[in-house]
Amino acid sequence: MSTMTPNLPPVAGAVRPLRKLRFAAMGTNCEVQYDTPEGDTQAAAFERAATRWVQAFEAKYSRFRADSLLCRINEAAGRAWVAVDAEMEQMFLLCDSLFGMTHGVMDPTALPLIRLWNWQAANPAVPGDAEIEAARRLVGWRKVQRQPGKVFLPEPGMALDFGGFGKEYAVDIVAQIASDHGIANALVDFGHDLRALGAPPGRPAWHIGLEDPHRPGTSWASVGLAGSRGIASSGDYIRCFRADGRRYGHILDLRTGRPVDNGCLQATAITGTCLQAGVLSTTAFVLGVPAGIEFVQAVPGAECMVITADARSQTRGFFNYVAG
Repeated sequence: MSTMTPNLPPVAGAVRPLRKLRFAAMGTNCEVQYDTPEGDTQAAAFERAATRWVQAFEAKYSRFRADSLLCRINEAAGRAWVAVDAEMEQMFLLCDSLFGMTHGVMDPTALPLIRLWNWQAANPAVPGDAEIEAARRLVGWRKVQRQPGKVFLPEPGMALDFGGFGKEYAVDIVAQIASDHGIANALVDFGHDLRALGAPPGRPAWHIGLEDPHRPGTSWASVGLAGSRGIASSGDYIRCFRADGRRYGHILDLRTGRPVDNGCLQATAITGTCLQAGVLSTTAFVLGVPAGIEFVQAVPGAECMVITADARSQTRGFFNYVAG
């Protein structure tokens, strides 16, 4: 995921300052900037509800938590059915939707390949063809067996991972929690996956800096978001490793079992929710230009920009959001 940062210009005159909720979760830094017209009581209730929900979500669905329901399902692969509750069944329905929408680009069973291409390993190495094919045989959302109240991964070594969409899903839920607590103006930012509600007091929009993949740490432009919009970027120029003079990014093309290698550096999508923006940006990145742009262009209300080594390509309305 590429870096995007709130970039709010100074405001003339006295306005109510934004409150900020900061915490660490899901392996990243989380921040919510928000306005509370009703004061401390409203703020305390929202912050308590938001942090409790995120903690419970991570405890249940993180593949890095040995006691999570997701890990219990993975550990039973090839051996036994695992009981699941109604909430997990709803998550499976979401997986159905994302898998179908992206034509398999987003597959929650991709963990065997993710583990194989572990860019965070002490000494990351390029796996051999036989290893890649063995891992690919374990990937396939349609293989997962489900019955009311239980699930079974039929092959030993199969494993689920909600990392491709879980953080973005959580962003949208926290935005909904803010709205439920009467907060109309908020910016939810979990590791630079963002959802905007309303606008900051005294300003027309939330301004978000877009990182330049050619010069990480700097912005090539900013976008203005107002109302209810989500934005997410996918890129592999930071989360990667090098071997034999070649760079291998963390975003995998499940059609090949290998890291994406189509010249893309970054894809940014803007749409109604953070979840959809994250799914669209990742899919556009994997499909490349022009297929990725065409894919997003077909989604009503969605816009996208894909940056390659030597060009920028975008949907027709993307520059309507660019502020400079």
